[in-house]
Amino acid sequence: MTAPPIEDLLRELAPQVLGTLIRRHGRFEECEDAVQEALLAATVQWPAEGVPDNPRGWLVTVASRRLIDQIRSEHARRERETATAAAETAPEDVPDTDDTLVLLFLCCHPTLTPASQTALTLRAVGGLTTAEIARAFLVPEATMAARISRAKQRIKAAGSSFGLPEGPEREERLRVVLHVLYLIFNEGYTASSGSELHRADLAHEAIRLTRMVHAQLPDDGEVAGLLALMLLTHARRTARTTATGDLVPLDEQDRTRWDREMIDEGLALVKASLAGPALGPYQLQAAIAATHAAADTAAETDWRQVHALYLILERIAPNPMVTLNRAIALAEVEGPAAGLGLLSTLDGDERMAGHHRLLSVRAHLLEKTGDTAGAYEHYRRAAKATASIAERRYLESRAGRLRT
Repeated sequence: MTAPPIEDLLRELAPQVLGTLIRRHGRFEECEDAVQEALLAATVQWPAEGVPDNPRGWLVTVASRRLIDQIRSEHARRERETATAAAETAPEDVPDTDDTLVLLFLCCHPTLTPASQTALTLRAVGGLTTAEIARAFLVPEATMAARISRAKQRIKAAGSSFGLPEGPEREERLRVVLHVLYLIFNEGYTASSGSELHRADLAHEAIRLTRMVHAQLPDDGEVAGLLALMLLTHARRTARTTATGDLVPLDEQDRTRWDREMIDEGLALVKASLAGPALGPYQLQAAIAATHAAADTAAETDWRQVHALYLILERIAPNPMVTLNRAIALAEVEGPAAGLGLLSTLDGDERMAGHHRLLSVRAHLLEKTGDTAGAYEHYRRAAKATASIAERRYLESRAGRLRT
């Protein structure tokens, strides 16, 4: 077996092994360290010796032994040594229970901030190293390590049990899990800062994790909707930039470069998710993405349907970004003046004050009305407001074209 398949296998097994250890021993932080050591041992031994017949059992065995070594090296009390001694020779029969979803729920504990939930999810469930997560979010490795450590300590202090919550709490926690996966994907698809427009590793990881949740909750419409949204959006990735890395807006993209296989899977998921009794924000966003994907050209986009879907989304999940996107669709249906009128309702929203997306959309609509001076000014302001170098170059080029 070559190295990439081994790496993929380890990434898939990591949360399952961690879940098994936490269920047996508790001690989140110590278990996570032990699993990382077992994964490191596997990356060294498996390429040379071959993948074991039971790779999951091998990892649980090695990680369990590492955990006991940690406890002993810390001079744990005799009672604790006795309680965990049985794991010194790990049982051959490793349960087939996949605790990935339980682990996701734990990483998205409500006592954590969204930033900590995201970092811990990528570390414990995604299998990314602290250095990889730090690079993805452009912070020093020490800062990210401290954030992850604090998150583990906070979970420990909260006294959380390792198991799926029941009833309304389960539904609420699942919404948090989906939101964290959505944040990870968004950061991967359009990086909030840095020289690259997107970070494919984060987008791929969000899709992989969402697939895992969908496999365990196949009848949940919002889970299917989120996976569909990711697939339909990520399908455009190769057409979003030029060879030199410059941004290409949706209406100018070469749609023959979109990933057809990914689109077909996304469309099937949208159809299945919308057949359910309830309708949630991820299902609606997926339906909007599906409307764009169904159009062979930008001119053939059914903007009335897009606007209608945004109108429903705005009612069930009010958000200034939803209103901003509805303004774009409304401008396509009723003209740029109508879109500008809707944008004006966001001017008093503190969350949007000086936001580059509001400035850039207003610039675009002003340009459509023929107000080149106003458009130029807003493009320039938007370029200064974004931390993404790729977006800044695009906005400056739009402004430069108007000035010329």
